[in-house]
Amino acid sequence: MNSRDVIDISVTLNQHLPTWPGSRGLTIQRLQKIGPDSDANVSRLDLDVHTGTHIDAPLHFVAEGADTASIPLSTLVGPCRVVSIPNTAVITRAMLERWVGPNVPKRILFQTDNSSVCWEKQPFRQSFTALSADAARWLVENEVLLVGIDYLSIQRYFDSAETHQILLQNRVVILEGIFLGHVLPGNYQLICLPLKAAGLEGVPCRAVLQKT
Repeated sequence: MNSRDVIDISVTLNQHLPTWPGSRGLTIQRLQKIGPDSDANVSRLDLDVHTGTHIDAPLHFVAEGADTASIPLSTLVGPCRVVSIPNTAVITRAMLERWVGPNVPKRILFQTDNSSVCWEKQPFRQSFTALSADAARWLVENEVLLVGIDYLSIQRYFDSAETHQILLQNRVVILEGIFLGHVLPGNYQLICLPLKAAGLEGVPCRAVLQKT
């Protein structure tokens, strides 16, 4: 497999990433440094599990929901479609009917105006594109397994939690914090590998697309 056929859609974890208001974000601390007192570099990584590229499990908005370790790898790896929906603040059901069409894939990543700039190098902004509740219902009705968005939340900043709740109550995995500015719309193989950790409602992951 040629390395050019693999497209990284993850953002790089660093201390300058935008974070959701109230989040502690990410801290990197060097505990040991190679020198007279140590023959190894050893670091500590401390972060909110919703930092950067991450998945949401049902537990995020469902009291007794499944955690991230319970999500089958077969949901996280498989064919997907990158769908471009530009020039809108909110993705609605009608837009999905138009832009996705009748042949609905099991995994959909939405490329929006969020990816028009390298958002990982920008301050957090409240005016990002995300899904409406009726769009979430459409995804559930069409038995989508995973949905991705190119910013830190699948729902808009000032909306209620309904979009998250509809998806997660129906065990639709949410992949947030991807960057799709360098990706052409179309069909790919998604490989999304989250950290394997028990009891968490969200967890960082490395997500890549493979050309088919």
